[in-house]
Amino acid sequence: MKTVLQKYLPEHAVEPVIELIKTNFVHLKIVNERRTRHGDYRKNPDGSHAITVNSNLNKYRFLITLIHEIAHLVAFKKYGRNIKPHGIEWKHSFQLLMLPYINPNIFPNEVLPLIARHFRNPTASSDTDAMLSMALKRYDSPNENYFINDLPLGCFFRIPNGRIFKKGNLRVKLFECEEVKTGRTYLFKPNAEVELLKIS
Repeated sequence: MKTVLQKYLPEHAVEPVIELIKTNFVHLKIVNERRTRHGDYRKNPDGSHAITVNSNLNKYRFLITLIHEIAHLVAFKKYGRNIKPHGIEWKHSFQLLMLPYINPNIFPNEVLPLIARHFRNPTASSDTDAMLSMALKRYDSPNENYFINDLPLGCFFRIPNGRIFKKGNLRVKLFECEEVKTGRTYLFKPNAEVELLKIS
């Protein structure tokens, strides 16, 4: 297990994560990318606990995702199956489990303040925290996508379903973008990943 996890986790997180997995009797499976989720947790009919995490995540997002899923297990064991999946019990469990990892031996200095802020009130997905999401993205393998936040005003971009938009102004925390085909305006989070198009 250690050899495998060394490929996916920050160096100083490997040993404590192994202990966490053993303590909670987790069957961890690392799987191919799923667009709709970074990971998931389920209790099997035989009572065992299965967690999956996407293999394409960078080591910092992998760690956060794995602890996120273990927090589901811990919260359900402690408070019962009738709690909300991302309710106060899960938030509290996630905070406690993440606390030992929020230090400069594990996360880069530029990410630490954003991690600390996020875990004052963790959300169902770190992707909803635009600043943290963008900071973590810097450690991904290079690809052709950009954050809308980083694109010039007036440029054209394509989203994964093929629709094309023109970037507009920032309105409070969201960008107003016009769909080229329909002329309708849609709001995008700054950390939405899109393909930049070389058209005018």
